[in-house]
Amino acid sequence: MAALWQGSAVKILFETWIASRWLLLAIGIALATGAIYLGQNLQFDRSIENMFAADDPLIESFERFNRIFGGNEVVLGVYEDDQLFALDGGGMTRVEKVRTEIEALDGVREVLSLDREVIREFVLNPDSAAGPQIKELFSGYTHNEDGTIVALPIQLTPKGETKVSRVELIEQLRAIFEKLPNGMITGEPVMVVDGFRYVEEDGQRLGWATSLLLACVILLVFRSIRWVIIAIVVVQVTLYWTHATLALSGLQLSMVSSMLTAIVTVIGVATVVHYILRFRQYRDEGQDPKVALASAAQYLLAPVFWACATDAVGFSALLITSVGPVHDFGIMMAVGAMLVLPAVLVFLPGLVLIGSPWGVDPAKPWGDEKLEQGLSKTVDSIVKRPLLIGTMILIAFGVSLWGAARLKVESDFTKNFRESTPIVQAYSYVEDRLGGAGVWDVAIPAPASVDWSYVREVIQLENRLREEVPELSKVLSLADVIDATLPPAIKNQRLAFIKNTTIRVGISSLNKQMPETMKSLYAQDPANPDEYWFRIMLLSKERQEAQVKQETIEHVREIVAEYAAEKANEAEPDQAPAEPPIVSGFFVLLTHLIDSLVRDQWRSFGLAIVGIGLTMTLAFRSVKLALLALIPNILPILMVTGAFGLFGYKINMGAAMIAAVSMGLGVDASIHYIYGFQRSIRAGNSPGEALVEVQQSVGKAVIFATFALIAGFSVLCVSDFVPTIYFGVLVGLTMLGALAGNLIILPLLIKLFVLGRTNS
Repeated sequence: MAALWQGSAVKILFETWIASRWLLLAIGIALATGAIYLGQNLQFDRSIENMFAADDPLIESFERFNRIFGGNEVVLGVYEDDQLFALDGGGMTRVEKVRTEIEALDGVREVLSLDREVIREFVLNPDSAAGPQIKELFSGYTHNEDGTIVALPIQLTPKGETKVSRVELIEQLRAIFEKLPNGMITGEPVMVVDGFRYVEEDGQRLGWATSLLLACVILLVFRSIRWVIIAIVVVQVTLYWTHATLALSGLQLSMVSSMLTAIVTVIGVATVVHYILRFRQYRDEGQDPKVALASAAQYLLAPVFWACATDAVGFSALLITSVGPVHDFGIMMAVGAMLVLPAVLVFLPGLVLIGSPWGVDPAKPWGDEKLEQGLSKTVDSIVKRPLLIGTMILIAFGVSLWGAARLKVESDFTKNFRESTPIVQAYSYVEDRLGGAGVWDVAIPAPASVDWSYVREVIQLENRLREEVPELSKVLSLADVIDATLPPAIKNQRLAFIKNTTIRVGISSLNKQMPETMKSLYAQDPANPDEYWFRIMLLSKERQEAQVKQETIEHVREIVAEYAAEKANEAEPDQAPAEPPIVSGFFVLLTHLIDSLVRDQWRSFGLAIVGIGLTMTLAFRSVKLALLALIPNILPILMVTGAFGLFGYKINMGAAMIAAVSMGLGVDASIHYIYGFQRSIRAGNSPGEALVEVQQSVGKAVIFATFALIAGFSVLCVSDFVPTIYFGVLVGLTMLGALAGNLIILPLLIKLFVLGRTNS
């Protein structure tokens, strides 16, 4: 009696849902319209620093360096001029003109160039003994060795001190250099801006192009414009609602969250395909469209809810990460996953039943009967050869683990762009013709007044860096300039007073002509006025192996630490210990960026497995079934990551979070499969019959959804941002693996651990 009452109550609930379709549709349109307006306030965080944990030592050093020297973002602009050092001064005049135009831009602090009077009088004077030395000193920074390429290091104003965004500033700088002979710009700020720009373009492209491709696939398979529109509406409305929720909560999109559109599309389309096939089934049984839709909704409500819930739980595992954007991405995706079901419930009855009955029924897919036969044969093969298939799966699992252990990280940030992009071409040009484009720095404690003994001390440290770290293409500081411009007669003076006075006069002259540059070379710590710091600028090749870059950074740290230890030993017993030196810069951050993203991913993957397992235990009310559903979704992820390691591909941003993300997506099909299996048994079918039935019904939905989504994600392959391409390919491969897992491994596990050998 209770079951009858419960069944009647559920029936009344879904009849009311159908009867309220116009009210729901009006509410949905109003909410979507408001969400579009609110979503416009969603901001994009373009800061590379936020891609690290707040307590990461790299960020602490980076922020400390920026506090002392007022920022360390440098853009390198280059152009060709074979008359740079012409004695008539024409080349220097052209440099001055370009420099003046650049320094007039809001957001530019100062440009380091040879046209300054204090330097120009040396390099253009053929009788100057210091001229050749200065040319050699600045070679690689302001020009190439042959003197045919002009390089202008452009120091940017810190973001908080300018109203112009980095995007606008980079475009303005690019426009200036594009007018010059073979002019181009490079540098880490340019890479970061271009990377975020491509990510935004990918998000927009994914929004319309993926919807178009998905529409074509659904139209081709089901031949129904109405259901194409429904799929697009569900995905787009879910995205609008998600964006509005994020804007209201104050969260920001980042380079990581470019995947938001892709993943919401996965969940939304897969859900709609299940509704299409279930609605088609009930219509074939002769039910009226209203009754068929209510029956489909009643059948799918629980599995769709639990599928969205497991997605949300899987993405919530990213909350344990210490990287802000990854943490926020977990929240974004949990919100997006849970909003799919409300979008379906609000829009589905109105859009299915609006207008004339024509086009309500999706057509039977071409080859539907053959597909059913093929799926049935799959079950037969699994039942007959469980040990063979199980052995093959175990071998694949072992090989995958071996490959995963061989994974390497991609630290060359230029590898995130296609070779044809302007930024990669600029880096190749600069590193081939000037030496290195990876800018980073060492900062060491300094006296309140720079004297000759300190200059010699710094030069000794620099010489050691040059000799012991051959990967450094350039080492330069104010000490080198002082040493080059100090007349030999003054250097040879025994009286330190004369040398130190000359140094102070020279520094004063440089301060008048290049005040901002001088502040960035020798500065007082604003937070600790008694502390002074000296900057040593380093150049390295950006385009080199991760291991080489990391070893170079560590080698520099060791040398600088030994220098600091020697200074500490020489200090007076009552003298306060000096602050440790700083090794920092965008080159250092970008080298360790993927490490920062990957660091917590396996931990979050493990937490996702536990969280999804517990959620499915609640859904199925069975620990055994929950465990069985996890296995076919874990294995494809390990196989994809293992293949990366086996074939020598490196982990970039697109691959860094694929494990936790894919885990959240893959279990949807397993939930539908096991729910269908349980219901078929409750309907009176034998376990063997239930397995065949669910293989045909749920199997078809999973196949159609998977191939529709792979077609949709193919648009990512045209991106200029390589991590986006990787993400699209990896999601496609993982979904194919999950398809095989749910149609081969899951039935095998049900056969072995649920049906038992007696039911074979």
